[in-house]
Amino acid sequence: PLPAWWGLLRGLLLAALAAGSCQGNSVERKIYIPLNKTAPCVRLLNATHQIGCQSSISGDTGVIHVVEKEEDLNWVLADGPHPPYMILLDGNLFNRRVMLQLKGTSRVSGLAVAIAKPSPPQGFSPGLKCPNDGFGVYSKDYGPQFAHCNNTVWNPLGSGLSYEDFDFPIFLLEDANETQVIKQCYQDHNVPRDGSGPEYPLCAMQLFSHMHAVTSTVTCMRRSSLQSTFSINPEVIDLLSQYSIPLSACAFLTPPVHALQIDSHSFFWNIAPGAESAVSSFVTHLAAAEALHKASDVHLLQRNIMFTFFQGETFDYIGSSRMVYDMEKDKFPLRLDNIHSFVEMNQVALRNASVLWMHTDPVSRLNKSVEVQVRILLDILSNSSVGANVTLQEAGYSQPLPPSSFQRFLRARHIPGVVLTDHRTAFQNRYYQSMYDTPENIQMQYPEGLSPEETLEYVTDTAKSLAEVATVVARALYRLAGGANNTSAIQADPKTVSRMLYGFLIKMNNSWFQSIIKPDIKGILGDVPQHYVAVSSPVNTTYLVQYVLANLTGTVVNLTKEECLNPEKTPSSEKELYEYAWVQGSLEPNSTARVPYCVRSTVRLSKALSPAFELRQWGSTEYSTWTESRWKEIRARIFLVASKELEIITLVVGIAILIFSLLTTYFINAKADVLFSIPRDPGAVAY
Repeated sequence: PLPAWWGLLRGLLLAALAAGSCQGNSVERKIYIPLNKTAPCVRLLNATHQIGCQSSISGDTGVIHVVEKEEDLNWVLADGPHPPYMILLDGNLFNRRVMLQLKGTSRVSGLAVAIAKPSPPQGFSPGLKCPNDGFGVYSKDYGPQFAHCNNTVWNPLGSGLSYEDFDFPIFLLEDANETQVIKQCYQDHNVPRDGSGPEYPLCAMQLFSHMHAVTSTVTCMRRSSLQSTFSINPEVIDLLSQYSIPLSACAFLTPPVHALQIDSHSFFWNIAPGAESAVSSFVTHLAAAEALHKASDVHLLQRNIMFTFFQGETFDYIGSSRMVYDMEKDKFPLRLDNIHSFVEMNQVALRNASVLWMHTDPVSRLNKSVEVQVRILLDILSNSSVGANVTLQEAGYSQPLPPSSFQRFLRARHIPGVVLTDHRTAFQNRYYQSMYDTPENIQMQYPEGLSPEETLEYVTDTAKSLAEVATVVARALYRLAGGANNTSAIQADPKTVSRMLYGFLIKMNNSWFQSIIKPDIKGILGDVPQHYVAVSSPVNTTYLVQYVLANLTGTVVNLTKEECLNPEKTPSSEKELYEYAWVQGSLEPNSTARVPYCVRSTVRLSKALSPAFELRQWGSTEYSTWTESRWKEIRARIFLVASKELEIITLVVGIAILIFSLLTTYFINAKADVLFSIPRDPGAVAY
C-alpha cells in the first residue's frame, strides 16, 4: 500500500485546485470594476447604410482621460503620450462638432458619455433636421416644393449624430456614482503632472459592444437568407418590428381615424424617454378615448372611431406604412375607402399661450371635394375648443404637413385630415429624439417628500394642460362620429392623465399599472420606462398602451377566469368582435391578495413590420428597411494597466518560469522510479 503521507499530499493538491477555481471570480473582482448602469450605442442598418457604433471583437481598451471642456481634447488628439485613449466626455460636449473630431483619429479607442444634469440649455437633438425624409408624402411627384423640408425645417437643432457610423464603442453612463468612480480613478492615476504624462500604473477602461452585422440591410438579409438555407450560422440582424394598436371599428361605418405614434429614439440603445415626442401625444390620445367612452350616448353615434397607436414611426413610418399596405391588400378589417377623416396628434405638451396648431395638406386640398371636407373638419375642431383653455389655429394653407403618420395614408389616397401640434413651423421640442426628452422637458414637477403612491395620484399642471387638449379632441371626435348633443359633459380626467404620465415617464411598476395587466406579463413592469421600438415583440410600451386602452374603454364582465381565458366556450361572448383579458386587479385592503376580473374590449394588436421584408424588397425606397445588428455581449469595466515595459518583463519572467517548470517536471518524471520508490518492508525475506 502507498504510505499515508502520499494520500495526505494528494488531498492537499485537490483542495488547492478546488480553492483556486472557486477564487477565480474573486480575483477578477479585485482587478476589474464593472460598470453596470450603462447604455451602448449599437449598429442599425437600412437599405444603403450602417449607422451607430461597435467595438472590436475582443473589446476596446484605452487609458481614461476626462474631457470637461474642449481644450481638454488637445491632450487626447495630440499631446498625450499614452494613446489610445478612452474619453470620459461631459454630456454638454457630446455634439456633432466634437464627435467628428474624435471620429477622424486613431488616438481614440472609445467614449463614455456622462449624462448632463441639467439638460443642455442650448438643446440637443441627434436626429435629422428633416425626420423620415423621403418616406412621407412629399416628393418630386407630389408637392415638390415641400419635399426634403424645402419649405420648413422641422427639427433645426437636429445634428444627424444618430445617423453617423463610428468605428469605436460609445457608452452612456446612467449612474452618477459610477461616473464619479471613474473620475476618482482618473484623478488618482491619470492626471498630467506639470505638463508631463502621468506615471504607470494608469487607469484604463474596456468597452465591449462588437456588432455582427455590417454594410447594409440588403447585404445582411442576403447573407442571413443563404445561411439559413444551408443551416450554417445564425442570423446577424433583427428586423425592427412591433405591433400597432387599433381600437377596432366596423369597416362599413366609415369611421374617423384618430392616430399617433408611441415610439421614440435616441443615440443610445433603449434610452428613449420620448416625453414630448411620443408620450405627451399618446397619453392625451388615451384620455380622449376615455372621455368619449364615458359619453352617455356614445352607443348611438352614427360612426365608430378607430383610435390607433402606431409603432416604429421613428424609423420611416414602419407602423403606418404597414397598416396602409394591409388595407390595400384587404388584410385589415378596414379599407382605405372607408376612412371618413383622419385626426392625428404629434407633440402637444409645449404649447405657447395654449395654442394648438392645425396642419393640413395643401396639395390634396386643391381637390374641391377634399377641400370641403377639410374645411368642415377644421370648423369642428375650432368649435370644440370654445370655452376650453385651448386655442386652435390653422398653420396656413401654404404650410406642408409636419412629419406624421397621416402622410403615409395620403400617399395611398386623398383623405381629409388634420395634424395637431404645439408648433406652427419648427418643433418646440429642443430635445427631439434624445435622452433629454424627459419629464422635465414637459415641465412635470412634483412637490418634495411625496411617496410613490402620492406621486402617482398627484395632478400636475402638465396633466391639467394635456387633459384640456384631450377634452377638445374628444368633443371634436364626437361631432365627427355624428354626435348631435351638447358636448359640455365630455371632459377628460386630469387624474387619469397624471397616472399615465407617471407610469409612462417615471415608474412603470406602479399600483395602477399592476392592477390592469395580466398576471403572466407582470414582469414587463420595469422601473424606468423607455419607448424604443426594439426587435422583441411586443415591447413593454405596446403591452401597457394596450391594457390601459382596454381599461379606459372596455367593460368589466361577469365571467370566471376559465370563461374569460376561453371566451369561445361562452355562447354570448362574440369572440370575433371582442378581446377578453383576465387582469390582476387591485390589492384588497390590508392584504397582499388581489381581486382579479375580466375586461372585454375592442382593443387589438396589428403587426407593425415593414412590408419591405414581407415582399423581400430589402433595398426598398418605398418602405422602411431598418434593422438592428445582433451582438454577443455588452459590458464595460475599468482597471489599472501597467506600462509596456513591465508587461514585457512580466511576460519574459512568466515564460522563464514556464520553461523551468517544464524542465523540472521532465526531470522528476524521468527519475520518478528513484524519487518515489517505495521502500521494502524490512520484515520481508526474499528467497
